[in-house]
Amino acid sequence: MTLTDAQRHALENLELKRQGAQVPYINISSARALTDLGLAERKAQGWEITSAGSELLRLQGKSKS
Repeated sequence: MTLTDAQRHALENLELKRQGAQVPYINISSARALTDLGLAERKAQGWEITSAGSELLRLQGKSKS
């Protein structure tokens, strides 16, 4: 799956957020696109990465090594 730079950045920020880091801003347009792809979801606390989103980052990170 190919993501735009903005979508990838948003997904990486969501992963950092899941790990407990403070992230300044999640681009709403990118987050909505990630939601459509099943990589993020909107909850009462804000945008959250899904397990599919975390797995995609893991797999893409390995392919860059």
